[in-house]
Amino acid sequence: MPYLLISTQIRLEVGPTMVGDEHSDPNLMSFLGATKRNMLGNHFWEYYVNDAPRVVLNKLESRGYRVVSMTGVGQTLVWCLHKE
Repeated sequence: MPYLLISTQIRLEVGPTMVGDEHSDPNLMSFLGATKRNMLGNHFWEYYVNDAPRVVLNKLESRGYRVVSMTGVGQTLVWCLHKE
């Protein structure tokens, strides 16, 4: 999986950070220390960590991921990363 989306809502400095969905690489999610959850009312699962996005981005860089783009959507910030 060369592409990865991560996001955070409002609390940019402290997290939590969403790092994957139910189809994400389980080894990568384990490396990030991510927990899988299903929020009430959602029909999908997501992985999250309590780390701030900066910490997650640093960890992903050590695994060869690079930020391709970043945007804000309402109260949410989203980063798209790619691994060579």
